[in-house]
Amino acid sequence: MALMLNGMGVSRGISIGDSFILRRNQHEFVEQKIDKKNLAKEVKRYKSAHSTAKKQLQKIRKEIPKESPDDVSTFIETHLLMLDDAMMATSPIELIKEHQCNAEWALKLQRDAIVNVFERMDDPYIATRQDDVKHVFNHIMDALVSGGKPATVDAATKKWKGRIIIADDLTPADTMVMQHAGVAGFVTETGGPLSHTAILARSLNLPAVVGLHDARQYLKPGESLVVDGESGLVLAEPDETLIEHFHKRQRELRRKAKELRKLNDARSHAKSGEKITLLANIEVEDDLKQLRRVNASGVGLYRTEFLYLQENKIPDEEEHYKTYSKVVRALRGAPLTIRTVDLGADKEIDTVNTGPLAHNPALGLRGIRLCLNDPSIFVPQLRAILRASAKGPVKIMFPMLTTVPELLQAKQLLENTKESMRAKGFKFDEKIQLGGMIEVPAAAISASHFAEHLDFLSIGTNDLIQYTLAIDRIDDQVNYLYDPLNPAVLSLIKMVIDAGKKHKIPITMCGEMAGNPNYTRVLLGLGLRQFSMPPNSILEIKSVLRQTHLPLVRRPALNFLHYTGIEKQTSMLEKINA
Repeated sequence: MALMLNGMGVSRGISIGDSFILRRNQHEFVEQKIDKKNLAKEVKRYKSAHSTAKKQLQKIRKEIPKESPDDVSTFIETHLLMLDDAMMATSPIELIKEHQCNAEWALKLQRDAIVNVFERMDDPYIATRQDDVKHVFNHIMDALVSGGKPATVDAATKKWKGRIIIADDLTPADTMVMQHAGVAGFVTETGGPLSHTAILARSLNLPAVVGLHDARQYLKPGESLVVDGESGLVLAEPDETLIEHFHKRQRELRRKAKELRKLNDARSHAKSGEKITLLANIEVEDDLKQLRRVNASGVGLYRTEFLYLQENKIPDEEEHYKTYSKVVRALRGAPLTIRTVDLGADKEIDTVNTGPLAHNPALGLRGIRLCLNDPSIFVPQLRAILRASAKGPVKIMFPMLTTVPELLQAKQLLENTKESMRAKGFKFDEKIQLGGMIEVPAAAISASHFAEHLDFLSIGTNDLIQYTLAIDRIDDQVNYLYDPLNPAVLSLIKMVIDAGKKHKIPITMCGEMAGNPNYTRVLLGLGLRQFSMPPNSILEIKSVLRQTHLPLVRRPALNFLHYTGIEKQTSMLEKINA
């Protein structure tokens, strides 16, 4: 009888193959005191390991095929930049000297301090970036343990072809090596939908299941496996009937992928003729390459936090301006919506004083609250965005709005900034559009009041769902409660859409829900006409809407506003997507 295990499906597709259990050396961090006369030698040992780790990543970067997805090179570049940062290059050396300890212990102290900061972050995407920290530190630690010799995931990668890798976690470098080796898919014991493992799996079209705790205890080396990257199902030793069933699904998925590629230049219209706008979410410049490949209509959400977090400091006006100007030029006339920075008690940088850490960072001084509390953070970014608007169509969007008075305060600050720039002769779009993120239930309920003062609204479903249901979707103890189709969530979404219609302003959705094809027809039925999503989701969403008669999905979509139980909800979803 087949053994059935369930994790979190993060990269759709079916993989069938024998398992390969990847067991890494589990480093033990033991503090050792170093004599003062030997500290220079210990520092040299750390520098050698750091250099080895850097050379290894540079070698992997050099071997990345040109046809590989941009995410691969982006993650490797990110890790190389982190290696060059003081937190990796010099801080551990200072700790070696300060504590007179071995390099391994100093590295552990530095890693724990940085990871602790990320773990306090409420934003799920930013919080999972602690994976970067752990992966880069592991590169250095491997080099320390191996005496400076380059470490590889496995020397015998030829054994991996067609196999399904079972591991605790995987780094971007690991995943790159595995793609070269022709693995069929992988299962990890840790990770979530926003981890690098998940993002790379989707980019490389490798079926993957993450967060399957203790997988290496249940699965044996060399046994036959089926991995369903959509449902999160892992089957061990399936019978021939099951294998044939999944082979059939594999063939269907390959056919579907081939058809999707034909939609690159197709219009984003519903089958009933209505135009639907499909925009992209981006946060780094490299995302623009993928956006162009799928012909997105522009950028509906440009996250700017990484300008602050990557250097752990506040960028000045010129740094902001240069970055935004590059993106505007690259978009060649397509609109760019820049979300002002969403920092706060949960996303700290050393040069921003947010006071003592809040008991609940998600409810603390963050987003627009922080910017209004400290205009010295906010105004340089506003000035840079306004200057960039002279070079192409740019919109401004405020995050985490809760009350109309704070919106009016932010608008007044923007007007004061405009007046100051006019006086100094700066050019900018005098009619630049201003929008707000609706990601707090109070803002959704008051959407009509916000709409009176804004040119557009954007629904951030990631936070809206979490705040509405009082759960953290990256906490695997409660993430089973994360339900985008909960009637309370959908009712709030409809309130925002209805407010847009009433005040004749566009409503966009930029959360993960917008890029999930299972929910496209429900959202269309509720009246949504603008979607913003990761670029690699656009073709599939376009395919769904091109097969959708909008008048036929309105009534079924409204039925989701009434709680009917999970079984009925599942049946309704299958029916509307049939």
